[in-house]
Amino acid sequence: MTDTPARQHRQVTALTRALPPWSLLAAGAVAGGLLGGTYGLVRTPAYTATSYVVAVPTEKSDTATALGFAQAYGRVAPQLAVLGDAQVWAGVPVKTLRESVRTATSPDAPMVAVTATSSRPDVAADMANAVARALTRHAGDTERSTHVELRQFARAVQPTEPSSAPVEVTGLVGASAGGLLGGLALLVRPRRAADRTGRPAPVPGPAVAVDTHGQL
Repeated sequence: MTDTPARQHRQVTALTRALPPWSLLAAGAVAGGLLGGTYGLVRTPAYTATSYVVAVPTEKSDTATALGFAQAYGRVAPQLAVLGDAQVWAGVPVKTLRESVRTATSPDAPMVAVTATSSRPDVAADMANAVARALTRHAGDTERSTHVELRQFARAVQPTEPSSAPVEVTGLVGASAGGLLGGLALLVRPRRAADRTGRPAPVPGPAVAVDTHGQL
């Protein structure tokens, strides 16, 4: 006869109570480490490449103006007008560029960093260079009114190593998360009956019988 759910629950509860407290922590850390390491092995590595463009003031402008336009160009780079031209040179759709390319600017230097991420190192470099090229082209169309020229500062090169976390890191993160879950399970696990009820109440001793016969 198969065990009923109630009986199975009692058996699991009894087994959980019998385990030492550190076993849940160890089991969680080991399971989390195995899952994290497996994830690091099976996932597709990601490669990152970065291209830099710099805003240069013309004779009718100054450095502060160039710095302000560099901030503006950093916000314009992910727009469709720029990505539409970049897709021709990158050889990927606009959707891929929008999902894979990020820009960053500095408050101290009139420079824009165009970073692209892909599962292929050559595609990552091509996307970063294509967006940087399209951005400088659009900036050149408005140079007469902005008095700021956008130039290529450094081209992106093919990365030789993936930018994604290695297996050791994913395994360590998984072990930490598993240990944390094990600690939480340790806090909520069923306690022993003695722990739940506390110390047993003292039982009063037998009352001493008093023979009242013969007493006044």
